[in-house]
Amino acid sequence: MDDYPKYDAVGLAALVREGQATPAELLDAARAQLARVNPRLNAVVREVEPPATPADGPFAGVPFLLKDLNQDLAGEPTSAGSRSMVSVPAKETTTVVRRWLDAGLVVFGKTNTPEFGAKGITEPDLFGPARNPWNPQHTPGGSSGGAAAAVAAGIVPCAAASDGGGSIRIPASACGLFGLKPSRGLIPAGPARAEGLGGTATDGVISRSVRDTAAMLDVLAGPTPLSPYLAAAPEKPFADEVGRDPGRLRIALCTASAINPHPHPEAIAAARAAGELLAELGHEVVELESQPFDDAALAKDFLTSWFVSCAHSMAECKAASGAGDDEFELDTRTMAALGRATSPVDLVRAIERRHEHTRRLAEFHESYDFLLTPATATPPPKIGAFDTPAPVRKLQRGLLTAGVAGLLRFTPIVDRLIHENLSWVPYTQLANLTGRPAMSVPLHWTAGGLPIGAQFVGRLGADGALLRLAAQLEQAKPWAEQRPTAI
Repeated sequence: MDDYPKYDAVGLAALVREGQATPAELLDAARAQLARVNPRLNAVVREVEPPATPADGPFAGVPFLLKDLNQDLAGEPTSAGSRSMVSVPAKETTTVVRRWLDAGLVVFGKTNTPEFGAKGITEPDLFGPARNPWNPQHTPGGSSGGAAAAVAAGIVPCAAASDGGGSIRIPASACGLFGLKPSRGLIPAGPARAEGLGGTATDGVISRSVRDTAAMLDVLAGPTPLSPYLAAAPEKPFADEVGRDPGRLRIALCTASAINPHPHPEAIAAARAAGELLAELGHEVVELESQPFDDAALAKDFLTSWFVSCAHSMAECKAASGAGDDEFELDTRTMAALGRATSPVDLVRAIERRHEHTRRLAEFHESYDFLLTPATATPPPKIGAFDTPAPVRKLQRGLLTAGVAGLLRFTPIVDRLIHENLSWVPYTQLANLTGRPAMSVPLHWTAGGLPIGAQFVGRLGADGALLRLAAQLEQAKPWAEQRPTAI
């Protein structure tokens, strides 16, 4: 059990099947690691008693953590990082959680997330900040920041995550892990929701190994009778893609961003290092001077929908818990107010423009297999880097109290929210709004020892192709043995 943190989930499952370890021993090892590192990292915010699971599932006996956002376990609260929901037990188990349980995973806790998953950092007022195992002074990213910190710190080899604007890929990048956002519709939502964020969000995992993510995708993929549409079934199990030759690929590399015109040199280095490795492996890499889509318009459309969704989430929580406004964070209340001030026409226009972004990306994929960018525009920021200054908080409270929140649109507050939400993560929303699969691969560490990933965006249904490429990169430059020294 001293070697527990060295195994991936597939490896631990094999130990159980072969009788070399019992589920109880693995759970004891996971809890011991949790007790050792979590006081410093704050990755896990709730422990639960593991539900019964089948002994013959593909991941039977493997310890696992859920994200404390939209991943409900009946009878246990799902706080969504919000004080308003911290004591409200879930009425039913969500579809993806049921599939993880049916696979034999041993769920024993929930991980930290920002309120409603609304930021690329994980610093909720309710639980306090999750910290990066590579340097606890820095963020592990968000919104699946607690999940990534738990995996990087060896509490579990693979953890539940979700991605509505980069929330798998951002923390995977920040914590030196592998993170894949699947194609739209591949993984079902439900039973209470048809789709996350109108189809832009999906569940998934963050892992140390490509084969773990592939095998987890096999567990999760496939519609239910409640699914809004039928996604194309893969030709073969995703686990079988790992180790297959990806063929010679044509990949466009682009580091430009309208949201952050000056990406950090380490972000550029991360993308170019990936490009150099790809060229060494025989792929064709072409560098572009600008993104093949209007990323400034895409960011505006993304935030328009995001603010309206925040207003909806806040209203749902009030209805479920009876919470008042003071039980929500000030930034959340501000975003919700901006959402309520959005006209229906502007919302529909933002949603309809997703097709324009999708069309530009589809035209790009006529010439290239993948778009390669930095996963983030900067290394992981320090904890507190995006704290709202006191004068801004005073202005926010004043406008909200006066009932003139619509005026927020004409104040610097909106610019600050855009900067806070997107300036260090301008590359990831494309895959969400277009429904395309994308992944962050850990191939670069900064001079200061912080990870920063390379993002690949593929055409619709290219999940298997992304896994083939990721496995090739993993073999060429193994990352799993690189472990944080800060813990």
